[in-house]
Amino acid sequence: RNNEGSNIANGRHMPYKCTADKWTVGWGRNLTDKGISEYEATIMLDADIADALTNLRRMFTYDEFETLSFNRKMALTDWMFNCGFRVASTFKKFIAAIKNKDWEEAALQLKDSNYYKQVTSRAEKNMDLIRRG
Repeated sequence: RNNEGSNIANGRHMPYKCTADKWTVGWGRNLTDKGISEYEATIMLDADIADALTNLRRMFTYDEFETLSFNRKMALTDWMFNCGFRVASTFKKFIAAIKNKDWEEAALQLKDSNYYKQVTSRAEKNMDLIRRG
């Protein structure tokens, strides 16, 4: 494989503008004109969900995460998927509320965040899942 034009940082292929001013990734995949297929998007989604779950298992102990209801796991997975580990780690009061099983406080902490401002309807669904369990 030819690495010409590829932009690799920390072992990951990062998008870049090629000489024709097209968004490109990997070994010359023209994202601007070709994009990605449904199959490729699904593979990426599956990988991103797996990353989110791995990061949640780094953030919480087994008992703190694995014993949660399906709805709460879904809400946390969606939150981690959206924020990523670095940003999610800054939600200190939210994380503490989850660890303390203080569902109302956890929901309130999500509302008091840039995450809520950026993805309001999604955040409200997650807040509801956290509250209801």
